[in-house]
Amino acid sequence: MKRYLIFVAVGPALGGFVLLLVTTYMSGYWTNTDAGEVAKLFKVFVTSLQFSYLFGFLPALMMCAIDDILFHVRRIPPGLRMLLVGSVGFLLAGFNYASHGSDSGALQWILYGMVGFIPATVSSWLVHRYVDEPLPGAAPGQPREHSA
Repeated sequence: MKRYLIFVAVGPALGGFVLLLVTTYMSGYWTNTDAGEVAKLFKVFVTSLQFSYLFGFLPALMMCAIDDILFHVRRIPPGLRMLLVGSVGFLLAGFNYASHGSDSGALQWILYGMVGFIPATVSSWLVHRYVDEPLPGAAPGQPREHSA
């Protein structure tokens, strides 16, 4: 249960912030930036945070379900699990966002893919850091093993 709470708490906020950064960069907003413009960016982030959670709740749960499935596969180490979850997030966000708008190309795909990669990877890392536990009876320092 803690796994899902971490993904839902961290994923939409981080994803919304990265999406805001990407859209402002793609629109050419970052050409002349000063402290006032950065303050405006954070104000927009705070005011749009409720929508980030509204629209990011289900994708965060889907990424968590993938992380949970991969957690129970004995042969997948945590680093690979984080990379796989982030890669799925990258592909899903890339397909969802990069095909919209007038721009197209590799830069747009990479930037919008990061909107899914960063929150999924950070959430998976936080779960590994604070939630994953070795099975009972495993010696301290031994790699954890799961039953399939």
